[in-house]
Amino acid sequence: MNVDGVFSGGGVKALAFIGAVEELQNQGYVFRRAAGTSAGAILAALTASGYTAEEIKSRLMSMSFEELIHIPLTDRVFPFMKWLFLYYRLGLYNGAQMETVLAQWLEEKGVRTFADLRPGSLKIICSDLTLGRIVVLPDDLKSTYGIDPATFSVAKAVRMSSSLPYFFIPVKIHGKRGKSVIVDGGVLSNFPLWIWEKQDGCRKRPVIGLKLSDEPDKLPEQKIRNAIQMFHALFKTMQRAHDSRYISKSISKDILFIPVSGIETTDFHMTHEEKEHLMNYGRQHALEFLKRWTK
Repeated sequence: MNVDGVFSGGGVKALAFIGAVEELQNQGYVFRRAAGTSAGAILAALTASGYTAEEIKSRLMSMSFEELIHIPLTDRVFPFMKWLFLYYRLGLYNGAQMETVLAQWLEEKGVRTFADLRPGSLKIICSDLTLGRIVVLPDDLKSTYGIDPATFSVAKAVRMSSSLPYFFIPVKIHGKRGKSVIVDGGVLSNFPLWIWEKQDGCRKRPVIGLKLSDEPDKLPEQKIRNAIQMFHALFKTMQRAHDSRYISKSISKDILFIPVSGIETTDFHMTHEEKEHLMNYGRQHALEFLKRWTK
């Protein structure tokens, strides 16, 4: 059965998506279009490029996520320097290595730019802090930045969407109004389920959303006892507010919720066993979802 997919952000916790997608594919579901934010953008891009969940799993299980973090030589020699440079670089780590690895994987499927994909098959969500708006790639490249989507790297688009504020150095691109600072799409829309709806609210085909959280009415309240906890609460509220307002009871039935806990978004030191556990966890939730899902 052909469906459209939407993947939320969630950092390394998105490994759970691989198990879920593997189960969906094993049961005959084919993603004709895919959209995602941050880590979800990685899964969306690989899926739209023709990768199966089994292929993605094989690659990720054989690599260390630490390979995706580029640590400058100065930071290796003088670890404390990264905190000093944070003020100017706007992030601790460069996402160039992640972009390079992803570009190599995509190229093996013949994908370099958006011109190499079926038209409309992939949507990636970013946040433009300079313009203060959500950016959908490739749709907004021409109108907002004057860039031809046919020449724009899919891997770079994913890197832009995955630039977690302060952790990764933001990507800067030149647009019609000057230079824009682009960060993680999750700042403004961590779960863009709205992306596949037409103006009249209709959908071209069934949509399955994959989200790394509990259902909206089961989300725990945030504890705020100090300024640091308040900062975390502010960021989480910004992530949830836009998307939670959109998710209604009727739409929730199309969402495969995977409430991953106990793992940090940036835990790049995961063991082989932890990766396997996350994928199995996603697979279990996919099975439960399919038992109750009505197309």
